[in-house]
Amino acid sequence: MTNTCDIVIRGGTLYDGSGQPGVAGDLAIDGDRIIAIGDVGGIAGHREIDATGLAIAPGFINMMSWSPTTILMDGRVLSDIKQGITLEVFGEGMSWGPLNDSMKVTFSRELAKDGVELAWTTLGEYLQHLEARGVSPNVASFIGHETVRIHELGYENRQATVDELERMQTLVREAMQDGALGVASALIYKPGAYADTSELIALARVAGEYGGIYASHMRNEGDQIFEALDELITIAREANVPAEIYHIKLASPAVQDRFEELIGTVEAARAEGLSITADMYMYPAGSTGLDALMPPWTAEGGDEAWIERLKDPATRERIREEMLTPSTEWENMYLTTTPEGVLLVEFRNENLRKYIGRTLAEVASERGTHPADTAMDLVVEEGARAMAVYFAQSEDVVRKMTAVPWVSFCTDSEAIAAEGSFLETSVHPRAYGSFARLIAKYVREEEMLSLEEAVRKLSALPADNLSLEGRGRLETDYYADIAIFDPATFQDHADYDDPHQYATGMEHVLVNGELVLEHGEPTDARPGRFVKGPGADKAYLVDEHYRRLAAGRSAAGEA
Repeated sequence: MTNTCDIVIRGGTLYDGSGQPGVAGDLAIDGDRIIAIGDVGGIAGHREIDATGLAIAPGFINMMSWSPTTILMDGRVLSDIKQGITLEVFGEGMSWGPLNDSMKVTFSRELAKDGVELAWTTLGEYLQHLEARGVSPNVASFIGHETVRIHELGYENRQATVDELERMQTLVREAMQDGALGVASALIYKPGAYADTSELIALARVAGEYGGIYASHMRNEGDQIFEALDELITIAREANVPAEIYHIKLASPAVQDRFEELIGTVEAARAEGLSITADMYMYPAGSTGLDALMPPWTAEGGDEAWIERLKDPATRERIREEMLTPSTEWENMYLTTTPEGVLLVEFRNENLRKYIGRTLAEVASERGTHPADTAMDLVVEEGARAMAVYFAQSEDVVRKMTAVPWVSFCTDSEAIAAEGSFLETSVHPRAYGSFARLIAKYVREEEMLSLEEAVRKLSALPADNLSLEGRGRLETDYYADIAIFDPATFQDHADYDDPHQYATGMEHVLVNGELVLEHGEPTDARPGRFVKGPGADKAYLVDEHYRRLAAGRSAAGEA
């Protein structure tokens, strides 16, 4: 008697995530799991998918997504699903919980601009809200270092007191118990930039107790990148925790010939026994707000205080002078990128949208103002940081970085759709093309790495780094997160002039055994789940450890 299951995928080439070459075979799915792989001729599927000529791979993991708000606006997440992404990982510096009352007011105001209502307090509640609301991909998150700092210190530029640090550690502990992947910092932004190394070690150590990791947009990716890398390695060593370098790069012409030294520094730390890994996107330009052009102290006290400083003539003069002066105290993107390399891509202010797609230098020339003043004026007029693309990297470094075996991949972008309100602003093309570009350009065209190695680095590598059970591989009893694509035609189309273009060549995508993309088109299925880190399973054991410690201290005090 022939066995039956929900779905059988037949006739494709299986790339299981191990890095081994693909092999011809079939795959059977029942419910949300893979039940057989290889020869499944004795199993009939209620639904059969013909994958002849296609690659069958584990679903891809986006190690750094900026979609916590856009996924609430459109749970289909089309720009990423069409690239085979089945797990979105949030939390670079800022996470969507935990929130205190003041933070709730700010979040509610910002979310309302996008038609979203705040309905959570903790990070776990936010991720559960996504699952209950219905989203196509799986979701997971780090707890943001900035978030816990704002929770306890606001935007004050000072060291945390002992009591404040203990409360921050408690917030990290609670988030890890709820399923956070670790703690993540973004140290060029405010207020993350105000923290010293000891604070980061203390928080990372708590994450490590629950099997989590420390991830970081390092304090500098330009002229002082090696000092910043030393800090990350120190945190990993002192906290006894794995560490992930967010979107690794050499973002200054002064250091772009030191690629081998950068890789060698990480390799030396790995040889020491430290687990240091990284992720990257496949473009020589990054993207962030115009606040990145200004020294960190300008934003002390929050956005309103920042904008008021930008309106004050004397303070503006000081800011302009620091923007024009080389510094080892902060990453001066104004000097490393130059106004000609800053492409303006997003404004909410209708009067400023005419500048979208133009450089800061061009807008400054039109306005007749110095580029530094123009950046400050645009922030004041926008009433917010405003987004830009920064051309400060080297294509040669990007090429070589794709082949580094401990580097996985990310979009570092919002996941959006090429329709509706999303078309009102420009975006970095990485939103639509980062993963497809890896296969099209660096595997197929330039042969920097094999397809099987690319699949490993898109799936099993990040799953292992995040200690995700049952994800990242094509194996029996693993969750059926699967990307089925044509390796000869999988292609990015987005560019800086016309970024709202979907990747093509991704034929089918399954999340937890359900098709979210079929024959290249979305099905509108929303099977995505809150994928929890290992701390959720260890919560009882760690809590019991701390309970016994507390009991011991109490008994010693009574004696």
